[in-house]
Amino acid sequence: MIIYSGTLGQFDKEVMEGGIADLIEQCLIAHGLGGKGEAEYRSWNNSLRCIRDALTYENKIDRRLRVAVEFQIPQTSKRVDFIVSGLGKDVKTKNAVIVELKQWDHVEATDMENVVETFVGGANRHMAHPSYQAYSYCQTIKAFNLDAEDIELSPCAYLHNLQPREAAGIWNPMYRQILDLSPSFIANQAIGLRDFIRSKIWFPDQGETIKAIDSGRIGPTKSLQEAIGEMIEGNSAFCLLDEQKVAYETILDYVERAKGKSTIIVEGGPGTGKSVIAINLLARLTREGKTTAYVSKNAAPRSVYAKELSKGHYTKGYVNTLFKGSGSFVDCYENAYSVLLVDEAHRLGLKSGLFQNKGENQMREIIHASRVSVFFIDERQRISSKDYGSIAAIEEAAAKENSHIVKGDDLKLLSQFRCNGSDAYLSFVDSFLDGKNAIPEDLDFDFRLYTDPCRMRKDLRLLNEADNRSRMLSGYTFDWISKAGGRNAPYDIVLSGGFKARWNLGSTQTWAIDPDSFEEVGCIHTSQGLEFSYVGVIIGLDMHMDEGKLVYDPKKRAKTDQSLRGIASHGGEAAAMGIIRNTYRTLLTRGQKGCFVYIQDPALREKLKSALIRSGHTDRIF
Repeated sequence: MIIYSGTLGQFDKEVMEGGIADLIEQCLIAHGLGGKGEAEYRSWNNSLRCIRDALTYENKIDRRLRVAVEFQIPQTSKRVDFIVSGLGKDVKTKNAVIVELKQWDHVEATDMENVVETFVGGANRHMAHPSYQAYSYCQTIKAFNLDAEDIELSPCAYLHNLQPREAAGIWNPMYRQILDLSPSFIANQAIGLRDFIRSKIWFPDQGETIKAIDSGRIGPTKSLQEAIGEMIEGNSAFCLLDEQKVAYETILDYVERAKGKSTIIVEGGPGTGKSVIAINLLARLTREGKTTAYVSKNAAPRSVYAKELSKGHYTKGYVNTLFKGSGSFVDCYENAYSVLLVDEAHRLGLKSGLFQNKGENQMREIIHASRVSVFFIDERQRISSKDYGSIAAIEEAAAKENSHIVKGDDLKLLSQFRCNGSDAYLSFVDSFLDGKNAIPEDLDFDFRLYTDPCRMRKDLRLLNEADNRSRMLSGYTFDWISKAGGRNAPYDIVLSGGFKARWNLGSTQTWAIDPDSFEEVGCIHTSQGLEFSYVGVIIGLDMHMDEGKLVYDPKKRAKTDQSLRGIASHGGEAAAMGIIRNTYRTLLTRGQKGCFVYIQDPALREKLKSALIRSGHTDRIF
């Protein structure tokens, strides 16, 4: 999605007349993204004027070339600052130059690969090198956009406020490789930037290249489970972007420099890349010979990763050394591992074992067993009374093991890459779960409300035929009565319109990728930590309307559900309602491309339907 585009001549005129920032802000509001605040408004005024001056100097660039401002990369929440596009010298090649614009006036080099330090947001912070940022955006566009495959994308950065005396950090020799791929230009190099763009783009193309970038066909999006083999081999299946890159390099830096024990806490919401960073670190550190393992309480992700790796040349024994359950360290000696990477750390418990009778604290045991422990956590995804993982609990365990705590802005993941990168959709989910139903006009994600669960399943089944990556999920409000199994086992989930289905609980741990598992419905315990192309979520009666108010009702949970057992001594009813809310938040954010919803309570279904109608989204009601 491009916020603004036009010819260079049009852009020049709008900048000269002083209205470019207002125009972009109006376009953002029209797309349902709202204004972006005073700081970003000033950056549009300043940065766009500077690049306009560079492009129009001496009139050596054709004014019919197309430019674009604020292009949101498909499947992400990231936006490219500026694009110039047209045809190459041979008049055949479609070319586009991606320009990362920075207002920085001082940059320091760091010891981390493609990470610099600068003053931004009121403090000195580690940031991805602008050249790397532009390069990573190009790689991500190529990965997602099928119509960009025949476009030559050239990245660069323009730090128009950075004077030569303050620029040594940006050109430190350690950044030579990325600078060769994606040059950076500073304040006194406007002509250099112009000539770089001019060397790539010679002739106008009536906007065809920009159109291909903005409206191109989006290819199949790889899930982490599909890419696991490539990543373990060291191939870059996912190009880490911005804060992902900073977090990754920060962790590597601590692994290399830590003299004693260190405990690193990485915070991030759904789809922000916690698991991607963890698997990338596992691959890198294992190749370097460090004793490393990926740890999770939930067996489903580990089982899926193991099955995908088994398709290659990896033995079961080797895979078992890479992926560990959170209860594996009860009797482990101190610092047996160089690094333990703990995903979904909010799910960690106290005691381990089948009967919860081993050990005393999984967090402390993990910290004890490793020289560096890394906890990836989202406290809003705690979905059981047995989930003790929290930042405070990790810090307490680290103190008992004399492990140095590392946390902060460098380890916070803010941008999400699931749900089509739609921050508007995540805001809607939170609003819906708060009983407010605030729906933006431009909901850039395939969200649908179904009044017929059979039709939802039918539509989802058709989508699943493309890549076997669409599944039905549900809140745990239906008893697992098919547990006895057998061909004639009763159905667990029976809804209006003749909908019948069984839970997947009795099937394999790899239900998420099994070829014949679509007809079964997944619950939170078999889907958390995984992602799908599309999900169909059944919201049960544990979330319903009562006298006009949204209610989370623990009494409506299935008797076979263990997640609320013992809740009276762990926060009581308030904690139980929080678990139900977190459960649905997790389920509603599993889809990369779309989320379909059927709501069992008629009043809640009607409330959401009315909100969709009021916001102009009648096409999302089925």
